[in-house]
Amino acid sequence: MTVKHQVPDELLTAYAAGNLPEAFNLVVATHVSLCDEARARLESLEAVGGGLLDDMDSAEMSHGSLEATLRLISDRPKEAIKAQRRPIKRCDVLPQPLMEYVGGDLSKVKWRSIGMGAKQAILKSSDEADVRLLYIPAGSELPDHGHHGKELTLVLQGAFIDGDERFARGDLEVADEEMEHTPVADIGADCICLAATDAPLKFNKLVPRLAQPFLRI
Repeated sequence: MTVKHQVPDELLTAYAAGNLPEAFNLVVATHVSLCDEARARLESLEAVGGGLLDDMDSAEMSHGSLEATLRLISDRPKEAIKAQRRPIKRCDVLPQPLMEYVGGDLSKVKWRSIGMGAKQAILKSSDEADVRLLYIPAGSELPDHGHHGKELTLVLQGAFIDGDERFARGDLEVADEEMEHTPVADIGADCICLAATDAPLKFNKLVPRLAQPFLRI
């Protein structure tokens, strides 16, 4: 798949180093699974990191640490082990990292209406950032808004137009405090996105601001 809008180097580096919030990790992992070039860049970063580790001095482990680790593995609940072994079917919309996260395909997603035919499903993540699936009917316009922090939006189905740019499946848009925009779902297929934010959005109109606490956006 040819992806036009890829994850920036600084985000990919932070992902490789394990320094991103869980919500952002999920978006980047899903993007990488759809983009061959991003996956190759990630492999290069991980190779560099591995080389740095090889050059570091080794440290002694405390007595009994290996036995304690093995004991923790053996004590894991049987339900968790069975869940890992349970095969997950392929989905044309949700890539594998996201299917593993939601526990299946689109039929497992618990959508909630947010008005005008649009829906969202808030996924569980750490308190550092929020992540959700968004379903926007083709041709629909999202409310004009800015940002109090960073927002990552990955297209899974359909496409959306933002200014002069078009974002289709696999494309990732990164927005920050300096950006205000009004994305519009492209005509054709309904748009499904995976979006993560580390701060509330900054809506410019009254109605979205009033609904914001209820929608947790």
